Amino acid sequence: MAKVLRAAVLGPPGSGKGTICKRIAQSFGLQYLSSGHFLREGIAANTGVLAKTYIERGMLVPDQVMTKLMLPKLEQMRNHSWLLDGFPRTLAQAQALNSLYQMDLVISLNIPYETLKDRLSDRWIHPASGRVYNMGFNPPRVQGKDDITGEPLIQHDDDKPEALMARLRHYKELAKPVIDLYKSQGVLHSFSGTETDKIWPYINSLLSTKMLTQPSDTHPTQMP
Repeated sequence: MAKVLRAAVLGPPGSGKGTICKRIAQSFGLQYLSSGHFLREGIAANTGVLAKTYIERGMLVPDQVMTKLMLPKLEQMRNHSWLLDGFPRTLAQAQALNSLYQMDLVISLNIPYETLKDRLSDRWIHPASGRVYNMGFNPPRVQGKDDITGEPLIQHDDDKPEALMARLRHYKELAKPVIDLYKSQGVLHSFSGTETDKIWPYINSLLSTKMLTQPSDTHPTQMP
């Protein structure tokens, strides 16, 4: 059978996770699976009504809602290599994923607080698509407007400096047991730095090695 790689990238808001994921997907042919994309898709199709109520209140979507959304998608991808962004966020989500698949590679991005603060204070978002702009290094062509639709961009309240510290603290509390789980399984690789372009060559090298050494797919455990 063809080699199949199951990977995820973990990182706090503003860590460059989305950029890294897109580069990995394009460079190595992995299917990029963003939980944010699936949430927006579900809301647009009215299948994500429950998730929408939490998102509109600025709350994290509960574990059981996220796993119910993500696991069926992943079951359909059984014979494909994929890369997760935004899932799993919590230990319960990681354990649910574990019952379906053994992860091959988990990348954790460690970015200093000051760097995250600078990135997020410059971050503007197109709500309907999730497209992200940064006024410092990836500005829209027309200020305040999405490049593709021309619709207005917004800045999330929780990207503002006064909310950021609490948001990052909450991320660390949720992420630590997830990171510890993957570390105990021997699949975690951590990367630290302040610039995505400087971290990328190390991640690229890791993936190149991993894709060469990845064993052929075995039949993973089915969900009970």
